[in-house]
Amino acid sequence: MNIIGHGIDIIEIKDIRKLIEGSGEHFERRCFTVTECSGAGSNPNRIQYFAGRFAAKEAVLKAIGTGWSQGISWTDIEIQRLPTGRPSVMLYGRCQEIAAELGITTWFLSISHTPSYAVASAIAVG
Repeated sequence: MNIIGHGIDIIEIKDIRKLIEGSGEHFERRCFTVTECSGAGSNPNRIQYFAGRFAAKEAVLKAIGTGWSQGISWTDIEIQRLPTGRPSVMLYGRCQEIAAELGITTWFLSISHTPSYAVASAIAVG
């Protein structure tokens, strides 16, 4: 097992709150999949939930070394929650193609947040 890349990202919760309150569902639909949006539900911590997933998507892109280039869209990365509570990464479209080209077969992902910040770390393994 070889580490192909590692990415970490931190974001202020207030920035995500402003984006969601400013554009409502438009921001959510543009940046998150249907599965991610349904996972947030009407949870009182839904802003922290979205901020954590936002940071996780950024961390994944840092791990594969592309950023938001090469035709990757926000919904090419989906952060799921396994029944155990562990977060997992699902890739689609161009992002999935790039990860396959790099030989990535497994992701290790960690997300954490406080009332002020969300942070995520993603390790790509092949």
